[in-house]
Amino acid sequence: MLLRTLFASLLASSAMAVAVTTPAYADKSDRAREAIAAAEAKIHTAESLGASTEAPAQTAEARAALAMARENLAAGHKSTSIATAIRAQALADATIGELQRSKDEALASASVAAREDVAAAQDQAASAQQQAADANARAAVAQQSAATSAADAAAARNAAAVAAAQTPQVETTVTTQQPASRSTRTVTRRTTTTTRPAVPPSSVTTTTKVSPQPY
Repeated sequence: MLLRTLFASLLASSAMAVAVTTPAYADKSDRAREAIAAAEAKIHTAESLGASTEAPAQTAEARAALAMARENLAAGHKSTSIATAIRAQALADATIGELQRSKDEALASASVAAREDVAAAQDQAASAQQQAADANARAAVAQQSAATSAADAAAARNAAAVAAAQTPQVETTVTTQQPASRSTRTVTRRTTTTTRPAVPPSSVTTTTKVSPQPY
């Protein structure tokens, strides 16, 4: 909307400037009034773009030139009025150009800043995704380790159960010695004497099988 207004004002001002310079037969009073009108339109355009705050000195100078052109026309100095009005137009054009350049630079800076913000946000998102992937990988490793530990524990329990079911027997041999009988015994019958040899001590071997109880 602002650009359309600017272009419309510039076109109107240019048309007025052409009207001032092209017709050779036009009266100088009319040409002065047309130049003053064109200068006023351009100054109004500059002010609508913010010239009063962005370029107050140039705006004030253009306004002063416009006022001088009107004074010259009122005093009958038509040629001076035309020249002063044209100067007011030039000041207004310069102000408009400066304002437009500043606005373009501001838009370019804002665009660059926006792109940098987007790039920073994308970098942060990529970093967050990488951290999430690393966390998922660590969780997967931990789960795998837990599953391996659980499998090892189950295998140990199964081995213990199998060992308990087999219940191996332990054979123990115990040897017990019995005391020997008296070494000599003499029996007298009539006239015959019999001597029996001493009996060595006997030993008894006992084998015991013990089955350990499962725990």
